[in-house]
Amino acid sequence: MPSYAFELKALKRAGLHRERRLYPPNLADFASNDYLGLGGRKDLLQKAFNLLQGQHPHAPKASMLVNGYHPLHHELESYLCQLLGFGACVLVGSGFLGNVALIEALVRPNDVLFMDAHYHASGQFIAKKSKNTIFFQHNDSKDLQAKLAQHKPKGRVLIAIEGVYSMDGHIVPLEILECAREHNAHLILDEAHSLGTIGANLKGVLEHYNLKPTETTIILGTFSKAYGSYGAFIGASPEIIDFLCNRAKSIIYTTSLSVLDTALSLVNMEEVYQDSSPFVALLEQMRGCVGGFGWQTKSCILTLPFANIQSLLEAQENLLKEGFICGAIRPPTTEKPLLRVGLNVQPTNTMGLLKNLCGRLQELICRSGHL
Repeated sequence: MPSYAFELKALKRAGLHRERRLYPPNLADFASNDYLGLGGRKDLLQKAFNLLQGQHPHAPKASMLVNGYHPLHHELESYLCQLLGFGACVLVGSGFLGNVALIEALVRPNDVLFMDAHYHASGQFIAKKSKNTIFFQHNDSKDLQAKLAQHKPKGRVLIAIEGVYSMDGHIVPLEILECAREHNAHLILDEAHSLGTIGANLKGVLEHYNLKPTETTIILGTFSKAYGSYGAFIGASPEIIDFLCNRAKSIIYTTSLSVLDTALSLVNMEEVYQDSSPFVALLEQMRGCVGGFGWQTKSCILTLPFANIQSLLEAQENLLKEGFICGAIRPPTTEKPLLRVGLNVQPTNTMGLLKNLCGRLQELICRSGHL
């Protein structure tokens, strides 16, 4: 019987083999997407547990469209609508499932979807299977304009972008958002890495540019990054949310989001937005810290490219020995190997640890000469 041994050996030879690994809990975490450090807040976890204790039941048990729609689901959706200014909202199991729902359901036969070349793999996974998809160069409004002029669909125009791109930390330029409005396009905006990290009150890229959602704005947000929980949501007009609930397979045929994760998301977001100013100030300090070492980012993602995979993995191991964990990102996730540093709030001494990490990174760069 044919096995997968040959393919696995090839991945190992190329340095592309991945495995699950348990890391020591005392490492300074600059690898995850826990930007605000909420993932380790036991006080908030206890608060969520207390909230859940007063509920019956504590598990969703079924699809949201059967009888798995829990009062806490409704409460969190209502909170998100009020917070972000959307007419309706629906929770989904993950950001991946959310992108599958959006691309699979909203792009109809006469429509054309224009997607940024760096859009998340969960969206590209579906988009690349469709002849209705046109990719434009990353964050390039001129290329998008040219392709919009070239392709005139009988149906809708949809544009899919990210607020902050997860593998390079780039913020989408205002010109692309303006282009979507100029063409009356349905804008699919993946805010997984921008909600909770940018904007005057950490409400994402729309707030960053002082914009409000319109009837054609569709946002995908996650609870698994800055909000320290799990799951995702889609915010849009009531008509679009109604359509998704009736057409999106990853909503219709998936058990509703965990009620515990829902409670934790609600508690954590309330912690952030009752007064976001301390978080805003700390994130600005962190960006200023890496700027002092000659690296610039306006988001919470700093990426440092490496010449080859081996030097990247060696750098990651050296950092682990120093007590730091950063993400070693390799193809096919990115075109070239890079070290991904998440500007994450730590349980204690955030600025001291980040400054120490930046110093170690500079030493590695000087020593290896590979960066």
